[in-house]
Amino acid sequence: MKRIESLTPLAIALIAVVVLVAALSIADSFFAPVTLAIVAGVVLSPISDFWEKIGFPRAFGAMVSMLSTLIVTAVVIIALQPQFMRLIEQAPKVMSDITETVSHLRNSFQGLADMSEEVSAALGTEQTPDTATKTGPDANMDGPPPPPAPDTSEVPTLTDALLLAPSIFAQIVIFAGTLFFFLATRRDVYAWVAKHIPTTRAKGVSQNDLMRADRLVSKYFLTITLINAGLGAATALVLTGLGLPGGAQWGLLAFFANFVVYLGPAFFVGTMVLVGIAAFDGPMALAPAASFLFLNFIEGQFVTPSLVGQTMRINPLAIFLAVIFGLWLWGAAGGIVAIPLLVWGLFLNGLSQKPEA
Repeated sequence: MKRIESLTPLAIALIAVVVLVAALSIADSFFAPVTLAIVAGVVLSPISDFWEKIGFPRAFGAMVSMLSTLIVTAVVIIALQPQFMRLIEQAPKVMSDITETVSHLRNSFQGLADMSEEVSAALGTEQTPDTATKTGPDANMDGPPPPPAPDTSEVPTLTDALLLAPSIFAQIVIFAGTLFFFLATRRDVYAWVAKHIPTTRAKGVSQNDLMRADRLVSKYFLTITLINAGLGAATALVLTGLGLPGGAQWGLLAFFANFVVYLGPAFFVGTMVLVGIAAFDGPMALAPAASFLFLNFIEGQFVTPSLVGQTMRINPLAIFLAVIFGLWLWGAAGGIVAIPLLVWGLFLNGLSQKPEA
């Protein structure tokens, strides 16, 4: 009986976690932009503090940060949109090249199979896979297999886009409003949160402790941003040198994709494979993807460890699981906020477990 009673708090905690995750997933159109705005506010907090230090009202710094974020986001979308449209237009060539490559591979394997049959026949084992398997009503059917059925999936229409527009606009408003009011009232928010964080410390976690966590996340994100900017610039230069159209825009995409560790670079490599097939012929089609893999290896193995340092390093398994969970929960937005939230949470957890001196 005592054992069951001791497990009751654990069971209640597990149920609470399941309910919380379910609520976050169901109401993702609200929680995702709110969380993304708070993380963006933490990252942009030094800018708001700068405006406040030189005498401007706190609301002014919050407004500048919010407008700058929206403008940069819009510019990035406008810059990348032509490249994706070009890739969509070249989709028939990409599919044709992929089909041709698969056909060549299949013919090569078929040639090996025919050679194996000839060797078997020469050794006196004349039964081949064809004669062994061609039994039944389809045994006498010759010729190539029938072509695949056409894709009947529906293509999004203008009506679908118009119906989706209010939802997107609402999430933009939620993001902008949360970002502005969080930056404008950040200290008040931290003062309230400090009173409600469970801790073993005699004095609890203070507002200053939360501000320290704020600065740590901002410093970490700034460092990663500089690293990703260098990776994006190097990618743009290499792709341009290879003669790939829109090398600067693809470098910009590499910059943003690298924020979602592990999976972001994997997505970019897949994109580069398609772009390379669309732009080049032969082995050169794999050059863009191979170039980025080399640059990403240099960044991940040498640049990031040396700049981030040992004091801010996080267990790779924790990073991977956090990104996977974020992507599963909220898609791309969850993948972006996963690492900053992990850094913040680990700092506060270590601080809350640290006894008072």
